[in-house]
Amino acid sequence: MTNKPKSNESKTDATLNASTAPESPPMTSAQIDEKIRSLGDWRAETLIGVRRLIHEAVPEIEEDCKWAKPTNPLGVPTWSCAGIICTGETYKEIVKLTFARGASLNDPQGLFNSSLEGNTRRAIDLREGESLGAEAFKGLLEAAVAENQLSCKK
Repeated sequence: MTNKPKSNESKTDATLNASTAPESPPMTSAQIDEKIRSLGDWRAETLIGVRRLIHEAVPEIEEDCKWAKPTNPLGVPTWSCAGIICTGETYKEIVKLTFARGASLNDPQGLFNSSLEGNTRRAIDLREGESLGAEAFKGLLEAAVAENQLSCKK
């Protein structure tokens, strides 16, 4: 992960930027749209960019929000293909992208930086101003789909 430029330097495709993200990716979920609108800050911008990358990497992805509760009535954005691939939880200081089978995935770029001690999940915590390596992230998504498909065949 790298820090986003402080000035108005040109942005690369790895920078998550709401102004360059499409309005609605294919197979959109109104629940995720609503979740993004409800945030209205840097976390919304980050989720828009992450969502765009997810749809670019896995066009057949399904998305919805799960685990709605009184303290989080809109739930958690969730992306699935042959099972859950990842979730996009939002907290005050971070956007947490948790990969359901992250411990089984090769992460040569070292994107996983959270939940490293578990036997199943791994996460990427993004803080305000941080960007995500687009190609490395897409590679993780593709590997997660392959892992889910392999598990379905067993």
